[in-house]
Amino acid sequence: MDKNKSIDHQLRATWQAVAKMYNEQAAKHDSTMATAFALLNIDYENGTPSTALGPLMGMEPTSLSRLLKTMEDKGAICREKNPNDGRSVIIKLTDYGKEMREVSKGHVYQFNNKIREFLTEGELDTFFKVTQTINQLINDKLIYEENEDINKQAV
Repeated sequence: MDKNKSIDHQLRATWQAVAKMYNEQAAKHDSTMATAFALLNIDYENGTPSTALGPLMGMEPTSLSRLLKTMEDKGAICREKNPNDGRSVIIKLTDYGKEMREVSKGHVYQFNNKIREFLTEGELDTFFKVTQTINQLINDKLIYEENEDINKQAV
C-alpha cells in the first residue's frame, strides 16, 4: 500500500509534526510538550489527584512520576495530601504553573485558530468524525478480530 494512502501513516506523520512544533514552542519557555499537556490537564483551582492525571494524559505511571518530579523541581506544581484518600496526593498548580498553563493554552488556541483559517466547518466536522470513528473502532477492539488470518487482509 502507498504510504501516502495509509491512514496510520498519515496519522503518525501528522502527530509527529504537531509534537515537534509544540516541543519547539515549549523549548522557548524551558519546557516540553508533555509538561504543557500536564499543566493543561491539572484543574486550575482544585488540582487533580495524581491517580487521575495518568489516564487523562494517556501516560504510564513511571513516565508520569518522572514528569511530575521535573515539574515540581521547576516550581510549576506542588503536591498536597488528598483529603479524601490519604494514600494519594493532589497535584496543584503553583502561581508559576498557572502562568505557564496560560502560555500553553495560548499556543493551543493559536494552533487551533490557524488551522480553522484554512478549513471549513464541514471539513473540521469530517475530521472529527473520522478520528472519533477510528478511536471507537480501536476501543471496541474491532480492528483485529481474534483468529483473523492476517494474510487475507491488504496491509
